[in-house]
Amino acid sequence: MGRKVTVATCALNQWALDFEGNFQRILKSIQIAKGKGARYRLGPELEICGYGCWDHYHESDTLLHSLQVLAALLDAPATQDIICDVGMPIMHRNVRYNCRVIFLNRKILLIRPKMALANEGNYRELRWFTPWARSRQTEEYVLPRMLQDLTKQKTVPFGDVVLATQDTCIGSEICEELWTPCSPHVDMGLDGVEIITNASGSHHVLRKAHTRVDLVTMATSKNGGIYLLANQKGCDGDRLYYDGCAMIAMNGSIFAQGTQFSLDDVEVLTATLDLEDVRSYRAEISSRNLEATRVNPYPRVTVDFALSVSEDLLELVSEPVEWTYHRPEEEISLGPACWLWDFLRRSNQAGFFLPLSGGVDSAASACVVYSMCCLVCEAVKSGNQQVLTDIQNLVDESSYTPQDPRELCGRLLTTCYMASENSSQETHSRATKLAQQIGSYHISLNIDTAVKAILGIFSLVTGKFPRFSAHGGSSRENLALQNVQARIRMVLAYLFAQLSLWSRGARGSLLVLGSANVDESLLGYLTKYDCSSADINPIGGISKTDLRAFVQLCAERFQLPVLQAILSAPATAELEPLADGQVSQMDEEDMGMTYTELSIFGRLRKVAKAGPYSMFCKLLNMWKDSCTPRQVAEKVKRFFSKYSINRHKMTTLTPAYHAENYSPDDNRFDLRPFLYNTRWPWQFLCIDNQVVQLERKTSQTLEEQIQEHFKEPSPIWKQLLPKDP
Repeated sequence: MGRKVTVATCALNQWALDFEGNFQRILKSIQIAKGKGARYRLGPELEICGYGCWDHYHESDTLLHSLQVLAALLDAPATQDIICDVGMPIMHRNVRYNCRVIFLNRKILLIRPKMALANEGNYRELRWFTPWARSRQTEEYVLPRMLQDLTKQKTVPFGDVVLATQDTCIGSEICEELWTPCSPHVDMGLDGVEIITNASGSHHVLRKAHTRVDLVTMATSKNGGIYLLANQKGCDGDRLYYDGCAMIAMNGSIFAQGTQFSLDDVEVLTATLDLEDVRSYRAEISSRNLEATRVNPYPRVTVDFALSVSEDLLELVSEPVEWTYHRPEEEISLGPACWLWDFLRRSNQAGFFLPLSGGVDSAASACVVYSMCCLVCEAVKSGNQQVLTDIQNLVDESSYTPQDPRELCGRLLTTCYMASENSSQETHSRATKLAQQIGSYHISLNIDTAVKAILGIFSLVTGKFPRFSAHGGSSRENLALQNVQARIRMVLAYLFAQLSLWSRGARGSLLVLGSANVDESLLGYLTKYDCSSADINPIGGISKTDLRAFVQLCAERFQLPVLQAILSAPATAELEPLADGQVSQMDEEDMGMTYTELSIFGRLRKVAKAGPYSMFCKLLNMWKDSCTPRQVAEKVKRFFSKYSINRHKMTTLTPAYHAENYSPDDNRFDLRPFLYNTRWPWQFLCIDNQVVQLERKTSQTLEEQIQEHFKEPSPIWKQLLPKDP
């Protein structure tokens, strides 16, 4: 009697609404799985239509085309003699569900709807789907006529059900259900389900991979069993990058690890595992077995099919592997690079245009593009035909084969240093050297003529000519003069992006890249509609601290020595006049806080859900050795004042790679007003009262402190009431 099973899971680079491409990638994964001897294949969540369809899920077209793809899969010869588990939206009794459809040999075995929907952060599944709430219950789903004609079935089971084969039992959970406190795999395992599958649409966040791996290994460690996780990979049309990490685990150990970042559109993992290892592992956990006798059973759909073969004595089983993690700076070098590649090839543009300032942020964006070029060359060298075809289409040269990342970077990336009278020779030199070292096509120009023309128009109309503070002007004049320079750079960036290739006799236009990091966006330390306004931003979800570590990695890994000079230089916007030829404007002085402090404010605001008063209370302890309560209060109030004044800038923020959980992206991740009472009178008064009390305690005797403790405090609302005349 066979007991060794070969199962397959995969990571697919699906694209929202690309039904033809999605169909081909699903079909290819099934072919690869069969070729490796698998008799069960699991795919990502909503793989038929692509996870990121968003409001297109409301359209009947999305449902129709998904059913058409399902019909094509059912009818394909490659899907015969293997259990296929695919994801798609289905409407049942006028309600839309996020479903798994499991089929074999042109017969649909069951449809399992998702029971716990992701509805936080970037996820809005409750907007489009309804969770299945009837635990361990099924209904009959009436198949559309196109499927009835193909399968010769009129109805199929729909609901919370598991699949019983001749030799084992398989249960499904979908993405978020693994992350819930009462995951279905617990009761499924207690009810004798030996193989748990999870189809995910899980996106990349820095330092997140270990959480996903821990959840899977813990699920099989406590309860035994085999666990398969499939995930989408790549950019499917928006700010998120789905980072693969498909895996197969058993009894607390990993037996197959998929890549987290890759240019391969289809990746299939298989493992051959012994079911007796699951049964013996469970047999000795007496507490688990006692709970198993009390669990409510799942309805089972039986199928006359086995995952094992009768004679498998000599078949080798897979060995456990140690999961390999990337460091955060490595994740930055790979994730945004893969995201850029998908965006570039799917947008049908000819490359990127990047304003290069000589500072860390624009250097980081340039390094992401260079990393992308390295990945493309490696993929072509390893025989990835799809990447070769894509790059040949991009450069409009059917015989081209990229071999040198620098040469490829010269074709795909145009960099531009836009000098003004406030620019230093040092930043110009650093920008030029970086362009030379990565091989980009580089342009240097001066914007002073355009700036003077704009100011001339203003002076002609008003009779006034604004001056910088260094020349006796007001703060309003000073800020306006800085913003004019910044916005002219944006106009020039788009002009050169559209016509730079035309001027060189090449076809196509370029995507403009932005370089504002997540901390500057959070504070609003950028000019609205300046060079932060771009088509996409590869570093917009990454903190300054992480970016510096990434640039250091690039200096060493890619042998780019100029990056050391860029890292050691002070951060400056260079929008104010030089002092004796030297930069006089420093970012941290302008902001009134350090980048390290800004990262802390960002995490407390978003991740810890802290308003001004809660943030003050938390930072009192965090900074007790370096700041007095009054200093903490001033820092918190300064942050919230600037944040609220500039929140309107988030409504026009360039779409950026999502990498941090404290991103201020106003699109759907960080939903907040953009018109605040920037004085925060109630909140700041609470902080001020606490500061006064803390300062009073430090100067009081013990007896005075005891008396103060029992004194009735004045309610905060009384202090805010208008005083009697």
